[in-house]
Amino acid sequence: MNRFLTLEAGNLTIALFFLLIAIFVATRPFVRVAVKKFILFTVVAVFSLLIAGHYIMTTGRMSDVKTAFANGKEVECESRLNRKAAQSIVVSQKTGWHLEGDLFVNPEYERTFHTARCIVKVKPKIAISSNK
Repeated sequence: MNRFLTLEAGNLTIALFFLLIAIFVATRPFVRVAVKKFILFTVVAVFSLLIAGHYIMTTGRMSDVKTAFANGKEVECESRLNRKAAQSIVVSQKTGWHLEGDLFVNPEYERTFHTARCIVKVKPKIAISSNK
C-alpha cells in the first residue's frame, strides 16, 4: 500500500480534485437523481481505471528496470536537477550504483533515483547503407 501511495499520490490528488468538482455539480438542486448517480459513478470509475492502469504499467516498468540492472545492463534515469544540461543519467553496476529497495544509490553521489523514473537503456543499432 505504501508503494501505491508513493507512486500515485499526485494522480490521487488530481482525481480527488475532480471528484470534488463532480460532487459540487451533482449536488446542485437542478440536477436529477439519476444524473447525480451517473456523474459520480463515471468520475470514480474513469479515475479508478486510469490510476490502476498507470500503477500497473509503472510497476511493470520498475520490474523490468530492476531485472535489467541485476543482469548488468545500463539503465537511464530522469534527472530533474539541471534542465539546461543532461536530462538523464546512466546508471549501471559498473559505475558503482546499487539498488536499495526501489532506489538506485551510489556512495559517490548524494542524489538517489527511483526506479519508477528509469528505463532500460537501448543501444541503437547502426545501419550501414551503401550509396551506389
